[in-house]
This record gives sequence, C-alpha cells and structure tokens, in this order.
Amino acid sequence: ATQLESPFIRDAQNPLQFFNTQEFKLRYRFRKEVVLDVLLPLVNQCLTKQNKRGLPIPPVMQLLTCLRFYATSNFQLVSVDWRGISQSTISNIIKTVSTLIAQRLGEFIHFPNTEEGFRSNFRRFYEITAHILKIGNPGGDNGEVFRNRKGFFSLNVQVVSGPKREIYDIVVRHPGSSYDSLIFDRSAVRVRMERGDIPGLLLGDNGYPCRHYLLTPVLQLGTEAAVRYNTAHIRTRNVVERLFGTWKRHFPCLQRGLLTKLETSLAIICATAVLYNIGKMKLKKTT
Repeated sequence: ATQLESPFIRDAQNPLQFFNTQEFKLRYRFRKEVVLDVLLPLVNQCLTKQNKRGLPIPPVMQLLTCLRFYATSNFQLVSVDWRGISQSTISNIIKTVSTLIAQRLGEFIHFPNTEEGFRSNFRRFYEITAHILKIGNPGGDNGEVFRNRKGFFSLNVQVVSGPKREIYDIVVRHPGSSYDSLIFDRSAVRVRMERGDIPGLLLGDNGYPCRHYLLTPVLQLGTEAAVRYNTAHIRTRNVVERLFGTWKRHFPCLQRGLLTKLETSLAIICATAVLYNIGKMKLKKTT
C-alpha cells in the first residue's frame, strides 16, 4: 500500500508580509518590529520547545493568533483568518501564549524601583481602582460568587496607575461579587504602603477605606476646602479611569467579555496588562 503523505495544516499567508504597516497594526495592535523584536522573544523559546504532531505552527503565527483574538474576542473570526486551524487548536494557542506572557508580569508591571524613578514621578500620587471585567459563567460550586451586583458574571480587577497611565500593580483573582475594600486589604500593595516601601500617596474612590496613605473623597461637603479637595481628587483620579478606557480599546476582548475558561481568562487579563505596559514603553521611546 502506498503510504499517504502527511497533510499540511494550511498554506498560510504571512501577515508580516501581506499587510502594510497600518493594516498590520490595526489588526494586531502592535507594529511589526515590536511584534518581532519585543513580543516574540517573550514566548519564542517555550513555544519552540513544544512537541507538536504533524506540521508545527511557527511561534510567530501562534503569537499573531493570540493578538488577533485580543483584538476580536471571537474564536470564529480568528478561525476564519487562519483557515485550516481548528477552533480547539486556536483555543489552546490563546491559553498557552497568554500564560507565557502573563508569567512576565513582574518584569513589566511594577512601581519605580530606583530613587531616580520615584523622583521622575513628580506628583507621587498613584491612583487605585477596581474595575469589572465581564466573563462567562465559570460554573462549578462557586460559580455564583462571580455574579456581580449588576447581575452578570465578572472578575473585579484592581489596578494601581501612575501619572502617565502606566500600570504599576494589578490584582486579578477576585470574583465580581468582591468588595473593593476587601481586594485592597488582601493585596500586596497595601502591605507595601503600610511599611513605607512605596513613597507617595494612593488616591481611591469611596469603595476604599480612608487611611493616612490612601486618600478618598470627602462625603460631607460642608466647606469650600472640602469642595476644592474633591475637585482635585476627581481630576487626579481620572488618570486611572482613562487607563481602563485605553486598555479596553486596545484589547477589545476585555470590553466585549471573555467567554474562555476561568484560568484562561485570568491569563488573558494579565497578558494584556503586560502588553499594555509594553505599548506604553514603546510609545514613550518614540515621542
């Protein structure tokens, strides 16, 4: 009997060659050189080591598949883009690549770690907030704890922002029913602020407890000073609200909601936070 040849997965177009600069960035959210020189090295070694049956999918194509999902939050649309790759394979790629990027969280998301870095942060104010990110029903015995007060399933993600809308700290493990104050009390940033490891002050809304290092709005506006304080507080805290807006616009999967498994959703949120900060770093170097 004649031995059948192993079928190729697909005769793929190379997006790096097929799309021009503007089309590529619109589709994958980063310039080609950033994908090749910055993002690919984060995952290339681990993806190369994986033992795959048949024709392996190159690491750069796996990375682009994941970035495309972040921009669409639609498995079917990504599957159409990558003809010949099944939805289950795409799902595995998204989980694997997201996890690899999320593992680099400590490298790209942190407070300034030098005195010069703190000095350059001229205001020394850090804005903290928790934000609801929609997910599918995780199921299981504890699935209902992820249902928030608005009735849908979500994660309550806490972020500390610097004055230039960079992410300095992120907590992604609490279900949507969790109170902001509880998330903060269980966070490492609270411990560091109380120890004095981080100079400056935190600004938060009234969902947070008012402490000597965490300033919240005044509830009783009986004086002109209180009104001025609240006005300045709101204006400053607007930074972190704009951060979430930019983060969601850059990665629409966060805006539309994640219907992936809970473990994958956590990895996607952390991975997009890493990519958000990388984007901020690259933008800073070009301006």
